[in-house]
Amino acid sequence: MGKSIQQDDKLQRIIEIERKLGEIQDVDVLLERILTETRKIVNADAGSIYVVEGNRLRIKYGQNDTQLKELAPGEKLPYLSFSFAIDEKSICGYVASSGNALNIKDAYKIPEEKPYKFNKNTDLTTNYRTKSIFTIPLKMANGNLLGVLQIINAKNENGTVISFSEEAELLITHFASSAVQALQHAYLTSNMVKRMLKMAEFRDPKETYPHVERVSSYSLEIYDRWAFNHNVPMEEMHRYRDTLKIAAKFHDVGKVGISDVILKKVFPRFTEEERNIMKGHTCIGAQLFDPPESFLDQMSQEIALHHHDRWDGGETGYPGKIDLKSFSIKDGIVPKSAPLAGKEIPLSARIVSVADVFDALSHKRCYKEAWTIDDAFAEIQDNAGTQFDPEVVLAFMQVRDRICSIQMAFPDESED
Repeated sequence: MGKSIQQDDKLQRIIEIERKLGEIQDVDVLLERILTETRKIVNADAGSIYVVEGNRLRIKYGQNDTQLKELAPGEKLPYLSFSFAIDEKSICGYVASSGNALNIKDAYKIPEEKPYKFNKNTDLTTNYRTKSIFTIPLKMANGNLLGVLQIINAKNENGTVISFSEEAELLITHFASSAVQALQHAYLTSNMVKRMLKMAEFRDPKETYPHVERVSSYSLEIYDRWAFNHNVPMEEMHRYRDTLKIAAKFHDVGKVGISDVILKKVFPRFTEEERNIMKGHTCIGAQLFDPPESFLDQMSQEIALHHHDRWDGGETGYPGKIDLKSFSIKDGIVPKSAPLAGKEIPLSARIVSVADVFDALSHKRCYKEAWTIDDAFAEIQDNAGTQFDPEVVLAFMQVRDRICSIQMAFPDESED
């Protein structure tokens, strides 16, 4: 009787989680949540989630509670970025190529006749012992593979590592099916976002996919640390970070409405009039989301409009307290308005401001060479309290290692 009640509780919890997964719009945020929740369902210590890229699998997230406990509160495990071939040599590769799940009792005792092997190098490097592994393909109804979910070291009530039971297999399989449906929905949103951003990239060569992805990923890391520093409730944090991850990508989408003569000008630099027209990209971007019909629209509008406003309300910040109706794309020039300062600037825009400037400094542009990473970090730090929100800068500096890892994960095409 007790076991039946426990199973019912788990199923009710899974149903509630599935509902929440369906509300997540960003693919990366969804993948991370799928991994987290799957581990919770079967009380697994660690795991990874991978996506298909051509004939390879790329890791998106890795989690390990044992290793996380060794870090200071608020810190995260290193940001991972690597890929490997989809073939039978690795466990995930085998699951991806065969389309079948694998339940391994002990990773160190895989029979020699099996085509796949377990790579102990990570365990040796981190002083971890991987034992039980359950790996399942994330397949759509038509058979197309989206990725692979791998859960490691199931634990009983006493914290002892055990094998994944038949019940655990059933729960994970059921949950994975719902996760795939949520992923398909998120990919539709992602593809629509990419189309809009591709339009901006056609207009402005600086608005490349790597730049947009870096700014978006930096913003997420900054927010996560800011939210930890400010004790933001978990559900509120989940909702905000999901929206921010997408909205940050639209920070310069308004450049689609700026003339090529100005947008692609290299030398000489802008005249005062051209600079004022260029500032109009903030208002144009905001108008694309007017009137806002969702939280995503609202945040996208905030970021597009205010990511160039200064924390101290200085005169180089723009567009300030502007009424969007007072801006006309035909005139092109942002009208004079009172400055926006401090917490009058939406948090989302204050975060993206730091992420965008850091990325611009640390990468080559047609009009300048790239700054060193150290110099770019120092510049952000030096402008805390003037150009940037000091609490956002603090969070940014606290996640420096992850910012650097994101830089390497999304190099500009010329850097490949």
